[in-house]
Amino acid sequence: MSTTAEEVWELLRDLIQTQRTNAEQFQETDRRFQETDRQIKELSKSTDRQLKELGKQIGGLGEKFGSFTEGLALPSMERVLRERFGMEVISPSVRVSKGGRHLEIDTLSYANGELNTAYVVEVKSHLREEGISQLRTLLEQFRDFFPEHRDKRLFGILAVVDASPALRERALREGFYVARIHDSVFELDVPEGFQPKAF
Repeated sequence: MSTTAEEVWELLRDLIQTQRTNAEQFQETDRRFQETDRQIKELSKSTDRQLKELGKQIGGLGEKFGSFTEGLALPSMERVLRERFGMEVISPSVRVSKGGRHLEIDTLSYANGELNTAYVVEVKSHLREEGISQLRTLLEQFRDFFPEHRDKRLFGILAVVDASPALRERALREGFYVARIHDSVFELDVPEGFQPKAF
């Protein structure tokens, strides 16, 4: 059985039509992929914006909670610093800058005269290892930022709302006083015979 020229031309026309249809379908599929890709990118940008905004809000809440904790601790710690340690000056939220370096202390207290002592209080809602390291760094840098207190004995206090027994012990081993909240009042939480480290 032989194929006529007319049949060959008919087959070629069908093949050309099929290729055109396939090309149109490929173009439509490509257009849909591009549209889907554009929508995914827009959704991703929107999600990124929402996550950044949520991060800012959470950060703001953390700062507010930190400020709340510091405000809660101040009256109790002021009483402890005056009555237990005889401090004359108690300054909350002390910030100092020298030579492009900055230091921020939650509460600084000191007494001149015979006592000649200073206390740095760091307030933490939840005590973590970084909080212990932070207080140690503050005490080590203290005299660089406060040369007027260079000759004073210097001690550190961690006032915390929540601390694991292990981290409390770690802070005590570092020679820091630990104050914990009890019935909305911060009180020293140190064992009998505790010997603080003077920096």
